[in-house]
Parts: sequence; C-alpha cells; structure tokens
Amino acid sequence: MKKDSSISTFFNSFLHPTPKQATNDMSQNGHPPIAPASQIPRVSSPDSSNLLLSLDYLRQVVRGRLRHHFGKDADFELPQFQVKTDGTPFSNFLISANPSVEELVTLLLALAPYVEPNFFGQLVAEVMPNGGDFPDFGGVKGTNHRGTLPTGETALFVLAGNDTQRRFALQSLFHSGHYFAKERILSLEQMKEGEPPMSGRLLLDPEIVELFTTGFVSRPKLSVQFPAQYLETGLEWDELVLPELTKKQLRELETWLAHHQTLMVDWGMERRLKPGYRALFYGPPGTGKTLAASLLGKYTGRDVFRVDLSTVVSKFIGETEKNMANLFDKAENKDWILFFDEADSLFGKRTNVRDAHDKYANQEVSYLLQRVEGYRGMVILATNFKANIDEAFIRRFQSVVNFPMPRALEREQLWLRGFPQAVTLASDIDLRQIAEKFELSGSNIMNVVQYCCLQALSSGTSEISAQVLRQGIEREFNKEGKII
Repeated sequence: MKKDSSISTFFNSFLHPTPKQATNDMSQNGHPPIAPASQIPRVSSPDSSNLLLSLDYLRQVVRGRLRHHFGKDADFELPQFQVKTDGTPFSNFLISANPSVEELVTLLLALAPYVEPNFFGQLVAEVMPNGGDFPDFGGVKGTNHRGTLPTGETALFVLAGNDTQRRFALQSLFHSGHYFAKERILSLEQMKEGEPPMSGRLLLDPEIVELFTTGFVSRPKLSVQFPAQYLETGLEWDELVLPELTKKQLRELETWLAHHQTLMVDWGMERRLKPGYRALFYGPPGTGKTLAASLLGKYTGRDVFRVDLSTVVSKFIGETEKNMANLFDKAENKDWILFFDEADSLFGKRTNVRDAHDKYANQEVSYLLQRVEGYRGMVILATNFKANIDEAFIRRFQSVVNFPMPRALEREQLWLRGFPQAVTLASDIDLRQIAEKFELSGSNIMNVVQYCCLQALSSGTSEISAQVLRQGIEREFNKEGKII
C-alpha cells in the first residue's frame, strides 16, 4: 500500500500539479488566491538519456534471455538497473515506484515499441538470422505497426524462460490488485474466450507513454472515446454577479477542492467519507452555472470538462453506460471537475416500470449514480429545474446551489460591467431604470451588449443610443416569446 501511495503522489504531481498563488487579490474568497491552471508550467523537452539507458538495459536483458534459450550462453540472470536521477517524469516515476526488476522489465517491454519500432525484431534476428517461427517469444503484429508488439507471453519468456513455476508466479504482475492495474499504468489486452490470457498485448496507458516520452500529458479532445470538452474562461470571480448565499456556497466548493487531499489522507477521513464531491447547480438559463464551474477550475488549478450529452446518450442498450465508463475511466485519478450541463437527460427521475424499456432506463440511472459516487474528483450537475433530478441523486449531493434570476441591483451591476470601455452610453440611458424595468439574465444582458456594440460599429460610432439599446432588449424578449 505504501508503494501505491507514492505512485499516486507522483501522478498527482505531474498530471495536476499544485497551483501557485495568483498575484491578484481574491478578496471574496475565504482563502489565499490561486493561479489559473493556464499559468501552471508544463514540463517540456525532457532529457531522454535515462529512457535510452533503460532501453539499453532492456536490450541487454532480452538479448541475454534469447542467447540462453538458444544455448549460446550457459547461464542467465536478470541484471539490476541503476536509475539516473535527471528530474524527468520517467526517472521520477522509477524513484517513486521503486519497481522490482521484474516490474521494470515488464514496463520497458511495453514501452519499447513506442521508442524503437523494430526493437524486438532486431534482437530476434540476432539469434534467428534466417527467420522462422518463434512462438515461445510471444508477440503479435499490429494493424499498422510493422514491428512486434509484446504480449504477456513475451514478458513471461523474458523474465522466466522455460521455468514453469516461475512463469505462474509472475502472472501476478497482471492481477487487478497489482499497482500496475490499480493505477491504470499497464494491463493485458482482453482475449477472446478460449485463448490463453497471457497472449494478450501489453497495454501501456497512452498518458503514461506521453508522459515518459514527452514530459507532459496533453488534455484529451472531444471524441466518442472521451465525450467531454475542456472548459475555460477568461473572466474573473468579480465578473460573476450572484447573490451572497450563492457566492458562499461556491466558496465551500472551492474550500473542498483546496483541502480534500489533506482531509481524506492526512486526517484519515477516507475510511469514513465517500470519495469525491457532488454538487447540483440549478436555476434558469444564463444565470452563471457554467461560468461558476469554469472559475472553480481556473482558481484551483483543476481542468474542467463539460460532458457532451449528445455523445454520451445512446438509444442502443448498453451504449450510454459504455460511453460513461470511457469518460470516468479516463478521468480517474486526474482530479478533474466534470460538469454535466442540462443533466436532466442523464440523471432524470426514474419511472414506474411498465415495460422492458422502463426497466432498462432505471438500470441506466442506477449505473450513472454508482459511477458518480465512485469518482474521487468533483462532479457538478447543472439543470434548469431542480425538481427534474432524481431524488436518489439529490440525497447524495454535498451541495445544492441555487442560481436565481438576478435581482434589479444585480442586473444593474451586470449592465455596468457588460459594456466595454471603448463605448459610451447616450445621456438619456439610465441603467438603473433599465435594470429595474427589464428582468433579464446575465446571458441575456450580454447578448444585448453584443448587439448594441455591433450596431455601433456598423454605424461608425462608439456611442450606444437608447433606441439601439431598446431594440437589443426587445430581441431578447422576442427570442423567448415574451412581450415587453
């Protein structure tokens, strides 16, 4: 368990490093300001010497095993590897994990094709210059990759040769309890029924490959395999106009993001509390729910991903759960904030079972509840109507945050902050009166501001007239089928 803890600490430091304090004064927070995630430096242009030395070591190991197998050398023992401390993620991982020789060789076997495509072909050719079949070595050909991709059989052969008992014992490297699996570092490809499990490829997590070879991990892009999109904002906390109670609740979320590791690990509460944090944001459209989630990530150094529900939800049985599993598997151990906008379609109320479709829909909601509860980071669900969310979810939220329509005083602040400094307002415009008369959300107000600015630009002026402002407000009301 101590080894698992050190590895988790290592990945935390590189996949989501501790943010630095920001220089701007965040007086509305209850704790010191934190630099936006965009300001956190990434490791770049790593020194590859340690990685190349490790592949030379692996070459020595594989060559030694092959020579012993073909009777060219009488004895063979796995040599030790000396880690060269160079500050790269690869060497830091070896220092943190302190892998056994067997673990190190298995890891390097999986990594080798990403660095030298013909790594194994060249070594096998040394002992079999005329080619031929060599099933003892294992390995398979990829769809596009023309070299040999190592399998579990490859690892067992290199580590144990023909020692059957030793081969059986080494299969523990691929058990679910090993830190390779627990930390999602390395696994075996799932084989079809009837085929030996050790014939599956050694699968190194793509993020591990990227981290070890380039020194950083890039953010995933929206795809079927990862149905979420990175969310960021250039705005600041003081530009989010909300009631004081809502601000207080958001500060509670920020406090959890800043201190949950200390609470769970250092204070030993991980045995008593469920992992992660679940919050519900509810209120009319355009009241700041998405912006609040973005700012929470920005000022705590967390990446925020908005889940694309159109990609997640499928009419085919089992596909929605599969898509959600891909998302949560990717997010595991990342400490990301997952933001489900318009969450009703995924987390809506369960229905009375009238047919097989209702039964499946309820099973789908239960599965989603299970995955959300098991996530160790923060999950935020956003909805226009709190009543649409299943009560089973409501009971499990640590925070339920209301984003109401802004009141007149708040609308006035939104109007005052909305217009750029480059424009001036006509003397007959009274923003306080406008704010009291027209009930608009923050999003509505910014739409009006954009319309007014574009009209001014097209007219070659920097002044916003009362008539143009009125037209912009009417457009917003008309969009929603309302009459001024």
